[in-house]
Amino acid sequence: MVFQRDIKPFQDSMQEECGIFGVYSAEKRELARSVYYGLYALQHRGQEACGIALSSDNKILYQRGLGLVSEVFNEETLDKLPEADIAMGHVRYSTTGDNRSDNIQPLVFNGKRGKFAIAHNGNIANAKKIRDQLLSENILFQTSIDTEVVGTLINKYSENGYVEGILKAAEIMDGSFSMLIMTRTKLIALRDRHGIRPMVLGKIGLDDYVVASETSALDAVGATFVRDIDAGEMLVISSKGLQSTKWAKDKKEFCIFEHVYFARPDSILEGQSVYQARKESGRKLAQNFPVDADLVSGVPDSANVAARGFAEASGIPFIEALAKNGYVGRTFIKPKQGMRESAVKIKLNAIKANVEGKRVVLVDDSIVRGTTSKQIVQMLRDAGAKEVHLRIASPTVKHPCFLGVDMQTYEQLIGAYRNVDEICKIIGADSLAYLTIDMLEEACRSKTTPCDFCTGCFTGKYPVKMDVKEMDKQVFDD
Repeated sequence: MVFQRDIKPFQDSMQEECGIFGVYSAEKRELARSVYYGLYALQHRGQEACGIALSSDNKILYQRGLGLVSEVFNEETLDKLPEADIAMGHVRYSTTGDNRSDNIQPLVFNGKRGKFAIAHNGNIANAKKIRDQLLSENILFQTSIDTEVVGTLINKYSENGYVEGILKAAEIMDGSFSMLIMTRTKLIALRDRHGIRPMVLGKIGLDDYVVASETSALDAVGATFVRDIDAGEMLVISSKGLQSTKWAKDKKEFCIFEHVYFARPDSILEGQSVYQARKESGRKLAQNFPVDADLVSGVPDSANVAARGFAEASGIPFIEALAKNGYVGRTFIKPKQGMRESAVKIKLNAIKANVEGKRVVLVDDSIVRGTTSKQIVQMLRDAGAKEVHLRIASPTVKHPCFLGVDMQTYEQLIGAYRNVDEICKIIGADSLAYLTIDMLEEACRSKTTPCDFCTGCFTGKYPVKMDVKEMDKQVFDD
């Protein structure tokens, strides 16, 4: 069996790994439906697979499958799941391990203290080292994902209960993890020592708690936002209420790309509205990198908010230059080798009536490989655009990410070895400008609850110590 990070074809965009959602209820009820709606609200975080696990009558039951939430679950499947007092779910985009059925989360373990389930968002940077040690102790593995390494480690240290086992495992693990662990009587939330991936706490009524990757998922089930779960914090939710343990006190360094691209614009993360962060990024682009043009447009959908901010600050009208095919999703059949350019043209098309003879400012959230940007610029020119000026609402992506984003080799990045002028020439734009790191951080930082950010993909400085060359080729073999 091979456990490898970069095992599927690279896409010309960043892909976030996962979304998690959990509910603890004071009384048994149809929690599977609540989790279904929560996962639906987090579908943007993972479209390859999903699953729901629940605790009912001292048993842990689960259902999982490959596909979107609406494909795996329907009225019939949800009706078959019993009422429960604890439930959790997961949507997955695989950055570690192949996309196959035994890798779908939540993973359910038969442990020393009974069954427990885990759902994880992030990457364990030292998973190979931990796994090799466990293998040397004659412990076997059934999947190719780091979540099984976590569950096995927790079980190893759970002689006196899973809470103690989780705390001991957390001390050993490096990397990023926002994690839900469900036992037969508890819902446990765990966030890594730097708070790299998001995790929020909500409440329904007086006694029901909800934990999710984003506040938009709380809204989907009528939960009230309570707070962000802190970096290095463990929450245990049970019949005793909510108990918090601060197991680490490192500096919070939240992934800034959650604000740039990953999160929904209606979410609020670390005290800052994602929508406002993106709009302010667009404003700063216009203020610092102006251009004389006839219209401003965004690459749909993630860059539209930043484009509106650019338009407001510059006084140039926001006019849609690109139309998106909303029906192209996970099941889209990729064209064969001789038809690669068709993939972009089927997903996006220039609106000729809006761009013909016009000088266009095109705002995008980021450039990763650059292939898509090049095709979009050419698409606008073919539709008659007189000029195309590209403005990027983040700095140049120069380094891989090993902390929960599917972007893990330097060879994937157009900005790794090239300057802005060289990138502009390759893409074919009339001009190109990126936000600086200081500008982006200022746009994303909450004025009421400020935190620092992980900017490793821009600077190469990661919160977690790691050998980038070793991470680049991390492969686990049995």
